[in-house]
Amino acid sequence: MDNHKFCFIMCTNDELYMEESLLYISLLEIPEEYSIDVLTVTKATSMAAGYNEGMQASDAKYKIYMHQDVFIYNKKFLFEVLEIFKSDDQIGMIGTVGTPQLANDGIMWHGIRYGSLYGQDSQKKRQRSDAFTKVEIGYMEMQGIDGLLMITQYDLFWREDLFQRWDFYDVSQSMEFLRSGKKVVVPALKEPWCAHDCGFINLNDYHSQRDVFLNEYGKDLYENTNL
Repeated sequence: MDNHKFCFIMCTNDELYMEESLLYISLLEIPEEYSIDVLTVTKATSMAAGYNEGMQASDAKYKIYMHQDVFIYNKKFLFEVLEIFKSDDQIGMIGTVGTPQLANDGIMWHGIRYGSLYGQDSQKKRQRSDAFTKVEIGYMEMQGIDGLLMITQYDLFWREDLFQRWDFYDVSQSMEFLRSGKKVVVPALKEPWCAHDCGFINLNDYHSQRDVFLNEYGKDLYENTNL
C-alpha cells in the first residue's frame, strides 16, 4: 500500500463527461511528496463491480470514487481530504453530501441531508446549492453518503454480490464501513469541493435494489444512528 498516493476511480460510459472530469482532476494542487493516479472502468456490470475492479488494481491508500459527471472545482481538495483523515484514523470514508439517519424506506432524500455542493443558476453560473443543510464545524458523522463522491482511506469490498446495477451501492458501502467500526463523515467546508451534473436519473432498477438494501441493512438503520 502506498500511503502517499491518491487514486481517482470512476466508471464511465460517456467520453465527453469523463474528459471534462479528468481535466478538473489535472488542475488540482498535489500535496508535497504525494502522487495521484486515475483509473477508469468502461465496461463495468455494476457500480459496485466497477469499484471493486478499480480498488483491487490500485495500491493507493486514498481512493476517490466518483461519478463521471462530477467536476472538482476546489483546487485544495486533496489537502482538505488529507487534513480530515489525519485528524482521526477512525474516519473510514468521507462524502460531500449525506444523511445522519436514513429513512425507514432507505431513500436518502427522505431524510435531512447535510453537505456542500455547487449548483448552477439560470445563467449557468456556479453557486453553492441550497438543497442541503450546512455542516457548521469540523465534520458530522453520517449513516449514508451520496455516491457522487466517496473518499476512503481503508479498502472494503463493495457489495457487488448484492447490488448488481447502479443504485444503493453508496449507502451499502456506508453501512459496511459502519459495520467495520469506522466513521462515515461529511465535513464542514468553506467552499464546496465539486459540482454534480447529474441530468436525467434512471430509476428503472431503483426500487428492486432498495428491496435488496432493506433486506440486508434494514435491521441496522437505527442501531447505527448518529442523531
